[in-house]
This record gives sequence, structure tokens and C-alpha cells, in this order.
Amino acid sequence: MNDPHIKKYIFGDPFETGAVVNDVSIETGNPPYIILDKDPSAITYTMGKSDRVYGLGESVRGINKRGWIYEMYCSDDPMHTETKRSLYGSHPFMIVDGEELFGLFIDYADRIVFDIGYESVNTINIRVGAPDYKLYIIEGCTPDEIVSGFRRLIGKSYIPPFWAFGFQQSRWSYYTSNDVRRVIDSYKSDGFPLDAVYLDIDYMEDFKDFTVSSERFPDLAELVESSKRNGVHLVPIIDAGVKIEEGYDVYEEGRDNGFFCKDENGEDFTAAVWPGRVCFPDFLNKDAAHWFGMKYKTLIDLGIDGFWNDMNEPAIFYSENRLDKAIDKVASLKGVNIGIYDFFALKDTVLGLSNSGEDYSAMYHNVNGERICHDKVHNLFGYNMTKSASDAFKEIAPDKNILLFSRASYIGMHRCGGIWMGDNQSWWSHLKLNLQMLPSLNMCGFMYTGADLVGFGDNCTEELALRWLALGIFNPLMRNHSALGTRDQEFYRFENKDAFRSLLNLRYSLIPYLYSEFVRSVEQDKMMFRPLSFEYREDKFAAACEDQLLVGDSIMIAPVYEPNAIGKNVYIPEENMIAVRMRAYDDYTVEHLSKGHHFIEIPANETVIYIRKGKALPLVTPAACTADINPDTVKFIGEFADDYEYTFCIEAGVQNGESIITKKTYKP
Repeated sequence: MNDPHIKKYIFGDPFETGAVVNDVSIETGNPPYIILDKDPSAITYTMGKSDRVYGLGESVRGINKRGWIYEMYCSDDPMHTETKRSLYGSHPFMIVDGEELFGLFIDYADRIVFDIGYESVNTINIRVGAPDYKLYIIEGCTPDEIVSGFRRLIGKSYIPPFWAFGFQQSRWSYYTSNDVRRVIDSYKSDGFPLDAVYLDIDYMEDFKDFTVSSERFPDLAELVESSKRNGVHLVPIIDAGVKIEEGYDVYEEGRDNGFFCKDENGEDFTAAVWPGRVCFPDFLNKDAAHWFGMKYKTLIDLGIDGFWNDMNEPAIFYSENRLDKAIDKVASLKGVNIGIYDFFALKDTVLGLSNSGEDYSAMYHNVNGERICHDKVHNLFGYNMTKSASDAFKEIAPDKNILLFSRASYIGMHRCGGIWMGDNQSWWSHLKLNLQMLPSLNMCGFMYTGADLVGFGDNCTEELALRWLALGIFNPLMRNHSALGTRDQEFYRFENKDAFRSLLNLRYSLIPYLYSEFVRSVEQDKMMFRPLSFEYREDKFAAACEDQLLVGDSIMIAPVYEPNAIGKNVYIPEENMIAVRMRAYDDYTVEHLSKGHHFIEIPANETVIYIRKGKALPLVTPAACTADINPDTVKFIGEFADDYEYTFCIEAGVQNGESIITKKTYKP
């Protein structure tokens, strides 16, 4: 692989986001490829008819982003329909692959709009909120080279503890300690492997961060310890809003030290989330960030070694100012014959209470003594919340690698933790979206990621659960999560327990391979999940393939994502690829496939893994939890040369909050 050429241009007076850690020198003159208007907040590029556009991280639609408008603006919106323009993360890096090949990263902390051939089918129009940003152009011979160059620019990705590759179960909410015990006992007694159970907002006292309900979880320390003896880690949620309540130490400390975001009058900005009225820690204030990060010690001291940060776009249910206006609007219409336009205005007033731009414009940060409106730094809030925790962990518990991931993010946060793909739905389209987000997020450095398996909102079916699990066994973050009021979807609750158990056991057989490919991808600044077009550069069918991925060095996946399907059409991009039809770790059949299009029958209780020519799939004996996995039990499936060997990456300890990783090579 050649070294890519990176060019950096600065416009106006950009805010320092922290995304780039290995910077390059500033170029002068006009950036190549693109056209800048007199106002550099407008960027234009003319695509060829067959050009493909990759990247933009956590976004809707396909792997090729052509044909839609995407906004880089962290947004709390669980309805991930294909009409949406922004989700929870802001990842403004893309690759144009066609008549010209280059990558483009716009380092800017507020809204950026990417029109990728929507208004005009062959034109990219990018609109940056203000002409104050850094622009990086990355040139390379292949998309892989461009990704590698960008990843070196932004620094190494977070590697979680090995146990975080195990299966994890969550729900809003397991309401009491006994509920958690029941979930663990049910999984274990039915022979399902399990490594983590999550504590959603109801473990807290009145939704107050860093508190534990003495009524519902009176024995959390003992619960944590007994769960670990069973091979299961407990992972609590931490929200961005701090409840306003006298006598609550976190609130009082934040208020007294000036650690909360302010309003235009210099008073603490107040809004509402789960506990009602809250203040938001000013994570862009280094002193406030350190203070909040050190608060995780309360739970770490109880034995907790994993956290998920939520509601950190930041999500706002309402502000008091806008709520008063809405109440006045409703009151003004009492007794009135409300016509269509008044009704629409009323509805928009109420629905517009949440996550309002007006509220974001009323928030202010203290950045090194300078008062900065939240508008200018919106996309950095969740990133810096997670960075505050990551930095504190090295101080609180340097002997532990603590699991950490977040909902909101910006490029740069990939060094601190992972992300999940947000509050999705139990829709077949979101199963496919899970697949298509994986390479886009890997491009932007987010390696530890995955969707809420089976869907967070709405009610799943057993068929959807099985099909999604067949993809989920490859996600680095493998978590089953569901919302309050939805169907219970723990896998032991379904009728066909044997099929779910077999797929989960297969995941544990795959973990050493997945972990090893993950670590190597981080070390070598590569992608773990790659579109076929990145490998098979001259293949027009590979270029058009939107529902298959290469996973690591050896395998390809092509999951079923439609209901009542007996199988799916799969494109085999090379001769003599091996299809392994797996019913269980030790129950499978092997078929050699020629290059071309094949219809592969795939019953819902099976999954098919495609092994590349000359490669092997290493599988180990399944275990009840990751701590019991023995890499020495490895066996190899595939056809390979006599001197073939595979090297596992093995977690061998922790130093300065990061895993010590050793290597061990195995031969068939």
C-alpha cells in the first residue's frame, strides 16, 4: 500500500475540535477537485455518471451515499427512515470514487449539509454553516489507501476489553436487582452464553446520574460481584443532564463551581430530560469535564467496568421558556373553532418543544475563558462527554480497560470509545441499515460499533430476531436492546431456542477471529468491514453490491434482511469461494461456488459464511462467556496452502487503561 498524500486548507477562524492528532502542513492556493464559491462555506464538485460516494459515518441509506442530502448534526431522532438527513453522530468524511479518486474531511463543529447528487444528479453541493473550518483532501490510489491516510490523521481507534466482544443483553428497563438476576439465570440455565447485562435509567434514584436506587438496587455491589462470578458484567447508563435538586451533590457541586452550561444572562441553562429540570455539564470546559469524568468513580468503586453514555446530543425534551410559549398557545385556542392551519400551528408548537435549535442557540460554553455559543460547537458535546470519562478512567482505574461507548459522537471520539447506532426500530430495513453503516463508520475510525439487535423500538417477530442475530454475531458490539412497552425479546423467550442458542454459540466460536481482525484493523489503520468494491476494483457487480461485506481478511457475509425469505441472491466476487452453511459450530456443510450470481437458500435457523480463496475461517470451541474461551481449541475451515497460518490477538493484561495484546500463531 502506498502512502496517501494529505493536503490541509484553513478557512476563516475554525474552532479546534480535537479530531486531528497527527496534523499536516497548511497548503496555499485552491484545493484540488472542488470548486469554492467566493464564500468558502459553499463547496461544489461535479461527479461522473458512475462515481460512487462512500463515508459520512452514521447516516441513513446505502453504502453508496449518492442521491440524497445528509446533514452532519448530532440529532436525537429514533425514527431512522430513509427520508431523515441526520442521526446521532457527525462524521463529515467521504470518498469520491470514480473518474477521480479522493477523500474529503471538513473539520467543523456545527451543521454541514452534504447534497450528494440530490438537487442535481451529478453535483455534490456542500454547505458549511460558517466559513470557519479546516478542509483536508486525501489522495491515494485506492479507497483503502485514502481510509488509511485519514485514519492515521485522526489517530488510533479505541480497543475495548476482550469481554466486550461477548453477547450483551439490555432493556429499558430491568427495574430491580432481582430482574437482573432473573435475566442472567434464564440465559445461563438455558445454556446461552452471556457476558453483560445493562442497567438502564431505572437503576438510578429519580434519574440522577451517579446515584443508585436504594429501593430497587439495594445490593448493587453484591450484584456486580455475583454477576462477575457468573461471567457477566453489569453496564450502567450515564445521561448528559444533571437533575436540579437541592441536596444532590452532583448538582450542587456543578452549580457552585460554575461547571454547567450558561444562558445568555450567565445563569445556568436549564432544560428538561428524564428527571425533569436539568443542567448540562459544560464538557468543553476542561475543569468541568474533569469533574464530571471523576464522578464515574462512584460506580467503578462498586465493581462496574463498563458504561454507555446517552442523551448527549444533547437531547432536550423542552426548555422552560419554550414550554411556557407552548402552554400559552394551547390556552389561547381554548373554545376556538380550530381550523386546519391553526391545528397545524398547534401541533408544530408542541412537537417542536424537543431538541429545538432555539434552545441550542441559548446555551453557552466556557472554553478556556472564552464564552462560546453552543451553536458553534454542537457536534462536540457528546464527544467531549465521552472523552471526559475516558480521560478520568486512566486516573481512576489505570489497571482496568473499561468498556465505554456513546450515542452522540464526532470524529475524534473514536479514540475514547465506541458508539452504538442509536435508538433504531424492529424493522427489516434497520437490519439492512445495520449492515450498511458498518463500513461507513469504520472509515471514520469507529470500529467498536453495532446496532441494537432486533431493534430498540416497536415489536419484533421471531423471524426478524433470528435473521438479525445472523448479522449481529459479526458486530463488534453485540447487544440486544429494547424499549419500554415493547415485546420482551431476550433470546431465551422465543419458541425456537435451539436456533438462537446455536447462533450465539457460533458467535463465541468466532470471537477470537473477530477480535484479532478488529485489533489488526486498529493497529494498521484499516477497515474491518469493507464494501466489495474496495477489494474487487474492476468488477462492476462488486461496485454495485450494497448488501454484502468483507469481514476481516478471510470472510464475506451476505445476510438475509427480508421477511418470509427462503434465501437470497448473493454475488460471489472470486472463483472457488467456499460457502459454509452453519447450523451450529459443529454442524455445517461446505460448498464451492464459482464467480458470479447465485441464489443461496438460507433457512432462518442457519447462517452462511463465505470464505475467500486461499483463506481459512478459524473457529474455537464455544464457551459460556469470553473468560472461558480457549484459543488453543482452534480448528480451521477452508482450502489453503500447506504453510498457511493464522495469528490470534490475545488480551494479556491492562496497562494505563489499555489492553496489553499478545500474538499467538496457529497452523492447521
